[in-house]
Amino acid sequence: MDMAPSAQSAPTTALPTVNRRRVATAAALASAVEWYDYFVFGIAAALVLGDLYFPAGSPTAGVLAAFATFAVGFLARPIGGIVAGQLGDKRGRKPMLVLALTLMGIATTGIGLLPTYDTIGVAAPILLVLLRVVQGVAVGAQWGGAMLLATEYAPEGKRGIYGSFVQLGVPIGVVTANTVFLLAGAFTSDSAFAAWGWRLPFLVGLFVLVLAWYIHRHVEETPEFRQAERELAQKEKAEQNSPLRAILRGHLGTVLLAGGSFAVNTATFYILITGVLDYTTRELGMKRDAVLTVSLCISLTQLVLIPAAAALSDRVGRIRIYALGAVGIALWAVPMFLLIDTGSLLWLAVGTFVAGCFLSIMYGPQAALFAELFTPEMRYTGASLGYQIAAVLGGGLAPFVMVLLLEATGTSMAVSAYIIGLAVIALLSIKVLAGRASSD
Repeated sequence: MDMAPSAQSAPTTALPTVNRRRVATAAALASAVEWYDYFVFGIAAALVLGDLYFPAGSPTAGVLAAFATFAVGFLARPIGGIVAGQLGDKRGRKPMLVLALTLMGIATTGIGLLPTYDTIGVAAPILLVLLRVVQGVAVGAQWGGAMLLATEYAPEGKRGIYGSFVQLGVPIGVVTANTVFLLAGAFTSDSAFAAWGWRLPFLVGLFVLVLAWYIHRHVEETPEFRQAERELAQKEKAEQNSPLRAILRGHLGTVLLAGGSFAVNTATFYILITGVLDYTTRELGMKRDAVLTVSLCISLTQLVLIPAAAALSDRVGRIRIYALGAVGIALWAVPMFLLIDTGSLLWLAVGTFVAGCFLSIMYGPQAALFAELFTPEMRYTGASLGYQIAAVLGGGLAPFVMVLLLEATGTSMAVSAYIIGLAVIALLSIKVLAGRASSD
């Protein structure tokens, strides 16, 4: 499936190159700061939140409670995708992206200032969950807006590479989050880090509000949305005014297949950046800063691999590259954990690096692929729903499932089997999507 023929629209080659670059840069920055704010919670959940907000019970119980709160954010993401998709398809991509950035900035700062269980009792975990829900709604709304700003401004034949600018926000967010946590740990003692040092990465999230203001003032709405808006204004049927209704009536299968195709990627990603951080430090006795440094370095390599995979998808087709990444994840799931279980920093780096390569191969073309599954008037809703369903089924539950599997079986091979199962679902979904495209 190179492109969905029904989803193509007029090329935007007449747009100034400078304008395209400004929009692509703004979309990439929006994605980066949004994911930074989202990822700092995952790192904190693996390191400190269990003791500070869920102190009762064993250390494992505290980690499970923190990871459950982490998962709540994913459960909220489809809400953000639906609401922003509806409004984004009817009112524009830019306003929803600005709103998402604003919500994320407020929620992340709130977590950084939130008193612990020892200070305000049960209100602390309740407020933590509520702020995590707001984070989830915000990131659910953000991805579609940033992705469409980039892809709908792309020149003909370059939608993949332009979409990858938004995808780069994930490794940039991981690198930045890990770096800030490393700096916070380096300049504080262990007791100071547990007391207040962990809050600093959350307070840095305030800068997202500055970016929201910049996009509001200096970025224009996409040309494809403006064209779709003019066409929709000429139609008289009431049902065509609801992108969500159109998706549920005629394209729900495509949304579910998109989600099924991507769940393995997001699950493996969060296992690597959050689940493995907990596993290696709590179970294997590895040093926190060393594991964070490995995660940071792997994410730096993705800054090259993601756009490379996206550019290749512009030449040979989205599905071929996308499926290659899914196959690689399935084949590497067992060797990866065999290497991690050695407790060696070197083999940890090798295992996660190879996995990161396969994740990048999938993630690079994903934005363009999902955009091309839907026509412009329902694209924000459809693409966002597909992505956020994958996030719920894969990413949100993955660290929690990983801890449960390790506790129940005593072996990391159970986690490998979990990843392989999701990879099989992905490949079956990709096959059906490819078949649908070839029959169009």
